[in-house]
Amino acid sequence: MTKQAILCVDDEAIIVMSLSQEIRSHFHDRFIYETALSAEEAFSIIDELTKEGIRLIMVISDWLMPGMKGDEFLALVKERHPEIRAIMITGHADATAIARVLGGGLADCVLHKPWNPAELTDAVERCLRGVGGEDG
Repeated sequence: MTKQAILCVDDEAIIVMSLSQEIRSHFHDRFIYETALSAEEAFSIIDELTKEGIRLIMVISDWLMPGMKGDEFLALVKERHPEIRAIMITGHADATAIARVLGGGLADCVLHKPWNPAELTDAVERCLRGVGGEDG
């Protein structure tokens, strides 16, 4: 069976580590967990996972990041890898930005900072339903 990965992207190290830790504590060794502090770093990780034959199934990304906003990042991810599911996490996006992300199919859901750990793991579970090879 192909190994599957979840990638968390946020420019704040404490946030990205918290996201990864909360997801790992729920899903344990079911996935490989990767973190990136920028969109550029995330694309490098995506390329590396692909080279290693690891299937990236989900990206959890912040919206407000230097260099490239989360919606721009997710648009590029979807363009290159339309099968990847996504969750955007934000403390700053306005209703228009959120509507654009959800309406454009860039993310499966949007969570607001600070998120509730149960809300996060529930959102990941919902997004992963129906992903090939992830029947539980």
